Amino acid sequence: MTEQATGAHHPQPRPRSGGQPSATVEHVTGAQSLIRSLEEVGAETVFGIPGGAILPAYDPMMDSTRVRHILVRHEQGAGHAATGYAQATGRVGVCMATSGPGATNLVTPIADAHMDSVPLVAITGQVASKAIGTDAFQEADICGITMPITKHNFLVTRAEDIPRTIAEAFYIASTGRPGPVLVDIAKDALQAKTTFSWPPQTDLPGYRPVTKPHAKQIREAAKLITSAKRPVLYVGGGVLKAGATAELKVLAELTGAPVTTTLMALGAFPDTHPQHVGMPGMHGAVTAVTALQKADLIVALGARFDDRVTGRLDSFAPYAKIVHADIDPAEIGKNRAADVPIVGDAREVIADLVQAVQAEHTAGHTGDYGAWWKDLNRWRETYPLGYEQPEDGSLAPQQVIERIGRLAPKGTIFAAGVGQHQMWAAHFIDYEEPATWLNSGGAGTMGYAVPAAMGAKAGAPDRTVWAIDGDGCFQMTNQELVTCALNNIPIKVAIINNGALGMVRQWQTLFYNQRYSNTVLHSGPDASGKEAGAGTRVPDFVKLSEAMGCVALRCERPEDLDRVIAEANAINDRPVVIDFIVHEDAQVWPMVAAGTSNDEVMAARGVRPDFGDSEDD
Repeated sequence: MTEQATGAHHPQPRPRSGGQPSATVEHVTGAQSLIRSLEEVGAETVFGIPGGAILPAYDPMMDSTRVRHILVRHEQGAGHAATGYAQATGRVGVCMATSGPGATNLVTPIADAHMDSVPLVAITGQVASKAIGTDAFQEADICGITMPITKHNFLVTRAEDIPRTIAEAFYIASTGRPGPVLVDIAKDALQAKTTFSWPPQTDLPGYRPVTKPHAKQIREAAKLITSAKRPVLYVGGGVLKAGATAELKVLAELTGAPVTTTLMALGAFPDTHPQHVGMPGMHGAVTAVTALQKADLIVALGARFDDRVTGRLDSFAPYAKIVHADIDPAEIGKNRAADVPIVGDAREVIADLVQAVQAEHTAGHTGDYGAWWKDLNRWRETYPLGYEQPEDGSLAPQQVIERIGRLAPKGTIFAAGVGQHQMWAAHFIDYEEPATWLNSGGAGTMGYAVPAAMGAKAGAPDRTVWAIDGDGCFQMTNQELVTCALNNIPIKVAIINNGALGMVRQWQTLFYNQRYSNTVLHSGPDASGKEAGAGTRVPDFVKLSEAMGCVALRCERPEDLDRVIAEANAINDRPVVIDFIVHEDAQVWPMVAAGTSNDEVMAARGVRPDFGDSEDD
C-alpha cells in the first residue's frame, strides 16, 4: 500500500502488515488496549460522552497522559468537533460515544464527514456480544446504520482484535480519499483480559489506493492545456486534502489559466491572486460560473462535479473537454464524462502536470489565452461581488462578515454554519491560506459551526478561530459553548441574527410569493401588541451566552461594528459571542436557481448578465 499525506502535514503512521510484534507485551483489559492503541496512532484529542457500553474505556483514559478527552454536551457536537479538528490540522479526528442513542447521535456528523471526505474515526460502545441482536437496552445496529455513510466500519467482539482494528481504522480514514471509519466495540470485549503489543499485524488485502497517476494521461492533459483557448482550472477540496496548494500555485502560474475554487476548496489558491476568478456554483461569482460555461477545457482537480457547481447537468460547460483527476476512481465519469481521466493523489497529479506542461513549453507549445483573459477581466469588472446597505440604517450582514474578515489576525480559521451567512462568509472574507475555511459543504448541516470551531481551536490553540453562524444554526448546537468555556477553548462566535431561517426565507421570497411558512424565528409582538426588536430575541443570545460562561456582546448599528469586533478579538481567555442584529431582507447573490442552467445565472435580483460577444464564441 502507498500512503497518502493527510492534508496539512500530519500523515498518520501506516500500520504494519507483517513481521514480528514489538518486544514489549503488556497484559491489559480490552479497554486499556484501546487507549494504548489510540496513543500509538497519535490520537491526541478525543471528543465524546461516556455511557454504559463505552464506560469501560473511560476508566483507563483517565490515566492517559497522551490522550486528552474533551467532554462535550451532545454527541453531534463531538462528531462535528472531530471534523473541525481534522480540517484544521490535517490529522484524523476522533469522537467517542456509547451504544444506542449515543451512537445514533453521531450519524449526522459521520454523514457530514463522508460527504466532505474528512478523516474521522468514530468509536462507539456496543452491548455485550451475546446480547447483540436481542434488542437489548440501548442497542442499535450502528454498523448497519452507518454502512452507506462510512468509508468502512468494524464490529469488534474480541479484545485481542482492538489494536489491529484501531490501526486499520486510522489508516483507512487518512489514506486514499479520506473519510469516516466507525469502530463499534462490544462491552465485553472492552472488559476482557488480553495482551497489548505494537505495532499489530494488519490485513487489508483489498485496500490499495492509487496515488501515482498514469504518465500517458498526464501527457495528454498537458497537451490539452497548451492547445486550449479557454481553459479553466476547476479546483476542489481534494487539493486541500492532499496538501497540494503549493503545487497548484506553480501549475496555475506556469499555465496562466484562470482558477476557480469550490466552496470546499477555498484557501487552496489565494483569493486575491490575479488568476483567481472566484467560487463557482449556485451562489458563485458570475465570472467563475461563466468561465466554466464558456470554457473549451476544464481541468478538474480533486473536484466531483457536484450539482451545486454544475447546475442543470445537461447544459453544463457545453464546449469543454474534461480532464478529471481524482484519488477516487468512482468520481471520474460519475456526473460528467472525462476525455482524460486521471486517478491519483492531487499532489502527485499536479506535480507531474507541472513537469509535463514544462516539457510542452520546451517543445514550443504554449497556450495563448489573451482573448480569454480579455473576456474574463471584462466580466470581473462588470459583475463584481457586492451588496447594498439597508435604507433604514441597520446592519448589512455582508458588511458584518466583511469587517470580521478584515479585522481578524493573520491565519485566522473561519468555520461557518449553513445558509445565507455561509455564502456571505465564502464571498466576503479573503482566504489566502489552506485550512482557514471550514464548512459543511456536501451535507449542508445546520449546527456545524460552533462545535467545528471548538474542534479547530482544540487542534490549533495558537490560532484565532471565528465561527460565523446564523440564529437558526446557533440554536442547534450552542450548548458546546459550555464545553468551550470549561475546557479553555476560547473561540469567537458571530451570530448573523436576521430573525429567520435566512436561506429558506430567500427561496420563499423568490419562489413562493413571499409566503413565509415556518421560517420566522423572532418573537413578534408581546401581549400588549408591542413589537420586539429586530432579530431573534427569544432566546436572548447575550444572556444565553453569558449563562454558558462566555463574554457576550450585541451590535445593532454600523457605527459600532469595528469597535465591537476589535473588543472580541482582544479577548482570548474565554469564548466570545456577538449577536449581530442584521436586516432580514438581505439576500445572497449571484444565484443560479435550483434545477436551471448556469447560463441563467443572475448577478442580482432581476439582473441577468449580458456577456456580449466574446472573441472566441
